[in-house]
Amino acid sequence: MLDDFEDSANWVDTLAQLKAEHRDLDTAIAALSNSPPDDGLMLPRLKKRKLALKDRIAYIERMIDPPELA
Repeated sequence: MLDDFEDSANWVDTLAQLKAEHRDLDTAIAALSNSPPDDGLMLPRLKKRKLALKDRIAYIERMIDPPELA
């Protein structure tokens, strides 16, 4: 049972880190969108990374609290 609790705590910590990185990317994307384009690839890369983080966040949230079967 302790192992399950530790695993859950690790998932929660990882989830918090991913959400913080997602927020940071959101801020960076907004700032980059409002500035003149220096590197045409930076914005798409940041958006792709943000989407990947969103997918990982959703996966971990399902691992922590799985949906109930109908």
